Amino acid sequence: MWKFLGSGFRTGAADDDPSGVATYTITGARTGFNFLWVMVFVVPLMTAIQEMSAHIGALSGCGLAGNIKKHYPKWLLGVASLTLVGANVLNIGANISGMSGAVNLVLPIRIEVLAAIVSAAVIFITIRFSYRKIASILNWLALSLFAYVLTFFLISSDLKGVWLEILKNGLIPHLPLDKNSLVVLFALLGTTISPYLYFWQASEEAEETREVRHHIKICRFRSVSEKRLGQIDADTRFGMFFSNFVAFFIIALSAVTMHQAGIFNVETLRQAAEVLEPLAGQYAYMLFMIGLLSSGLLSIPVLAGSAAYVLSEVFNWPASLDKKFHQARQFYVVLSGAVLIGLAMSFVGISPVKALFYSALVNAAVSPLLIILIIHMAHNPKIVGANRVRPVVSALGYIGFLIMTVGTAFFMLTL
Repeated sequence: MWKFLGSGFRTGAADDDPSGVATYTITGARTGFNFLWVMVFVVPLMTAIQEMSAHIGALSGCGLAGNIKKHYPKWLLGVASLTLVGANVLNIGANISGMSGAVNLVLPIRIEVLAAIVSAAVIFITIRFSYRKIASILNWLALSLFAYVLTFFLISSDLKGVWLEILKNGLIPHLPLDKNSLVVLFALLGTTISPYLYFWQASEEAEETREVRHHIKICRFRSVSEKRLGQIDADTRFGMFFSNFVAFFIIALSAVTMHQAGIFNVETLRQAAEVLEPLAGQYAYMLFMIGLLSSGLLSIPVLAGSAAYVLSEVFNWPASLDKKFHQARQFYVVLSGAVLIGLAMSFVGISPVKALFYSALVNAAVSPLLIILIIHMAHNPKIVGANRVRPVVSALGYIGFLIMTVGTAFFMLTL
């Protein structure tokens, strides 16, 4: 089973990045169990979008940006590329800030210094090791996120009626209409259905296709076996389920430990770390640091890598995490530059918790354009041939587009 897990699982695990952990914690603290249903009902929506992205990459041999460049107007390529790269750099900066803030809970070193160390480590690991080695590391790091699930199961046995409350709120949708709750909901959707995941998985599936078939012309349809497409779909579904399973319990744990204790606002990472005290006691900060570092190391190469893939496809640069630095110099320069620009955010002075939450809002705001593009590409015979997505997948994609469009409109009106 471990060998079966591929880019779909890594993509899902990367979705629970520091921005996600912070947003889920804030959601549980502010709204209790009220939004648990979102993590259940969003699974088919994000799975549909990721399946379409993966099929586009596998069937065309190139990522989303390369296909937009070849088959769509240049202005659309410019808007999509700038939108994604801008959102990714902001997300990278927020994640670096969160990771360094988590380390600061354990080691009394200035956050700016820790941020520089974290950034250097990410760049070194990504350039130095092959994609296969990175993939193996990322799979293992993803398991650290189960700390939240274990903590919840540890304390839930002492709480009467908590599981009944979870079932009710997890299966029955209800929508609080106050402005603050709706902003939290929008951030929750943004950090879960994140744009960088679409581009990353498409590029990874394209890279795997090119590994097997070295001489194919990229950004042109080539048939892929039904078995391979089935494996991609199964891997993606498991990855999205894993992502939301962990997120569900982060929200539930925060609701039990913070909301029910009357702590409705998460202002510091120290507060966010305290939800793990029932499991780790005096080592809660250490466990939180390990978890946030792991999720950050999992997500930042994905964020920076997806930005690098986009620009490489735009400018026809060689791009691959399996290539040495001298073989894909521009790709690695862009990747490193995205991390370094994100690092600069640590010197602005905004609190890590706010930076992580705001990045989730930005992700949500840029999603609608990219989702509708993916749906169109997944039906374009020049890209996917006769392998057009099933009607149910297409319908789920349109539902995701409508939800994110309405959310973006509301967010812009309430700024």
